Amino acid sequence: MHEQRGVMNRPLWIAAGCLLISLGLIVLKHSEVVTGGTAGLTLSLSYMFDVPFALLFFVINIPFYFISVIQMGWNFTLSTIVSVVLVTLMTAVDRWLPDFVLNMYLGTFVGSVLCGIGLTTLFVNRASLGGVNIMALYLQKRFGTNPGTVNFAFDTLIVMLGFYSVGALQGALSIASVFIVSSIIGFAKKKISVGNRFAPSPPRRTVAG
Repeated sequence: MHEQRGVMNRPLWIAAGCLLISLGLIVLKHSEVVTGGTAGLTLSLSYMFDVPFALLFFVINIPFYFISVIQMGWNFTLSTIVSVVLVTLMTAVDRWLPDFVLNMYLGTFVGSVLCGIGLTTLFVNRASLGGVNIMALYLQKRFGTNPGTVNFAFDTLIVMLGFYSVGALQGALSIASVFIVSSIIGFAKKKISVGNRFAPSPPRRTVAG
């Protein structure tokens, strides 16, 4: 009964996680700070080429869906696609918001905390935002690695683009953003592991002897 209730509540938790992430990304964007993952990569590219974040975010994630199907299964992949679509639609609201600039220090903290909690919520409920998220969860599932640590390593490389797209100070704050997000994810690694243990593992190849 408890497990069935959890399955029924899962779509609501995924939607809540997407809302938190979308709010965090909007805050970071108006603070002119980027973060890690495909979301951070999209923010950097949107600054560089003046392309709408929502459209670019959806397109960048398409190649990772194929990897997700092979390594994590259809259930996880479909949940990830839904999450990407939700964040794409929710962040598109920013187009109709009045133009404003937030304090970069406060924006970095608030936006990063919102993204960290939102991503953790998705991870616990067997979903992600694609890209690095898929690799982090796959490595945890296969080798027991800390998804926060994996996220931090990959995201730091992605955020290096931030130094070029938004400048040195904002680039440094972007690394701080990655640290905050990764720390929140790492703190919840046990819950994430429990949440994903029910996901079907990819079939292993056997060699006939």
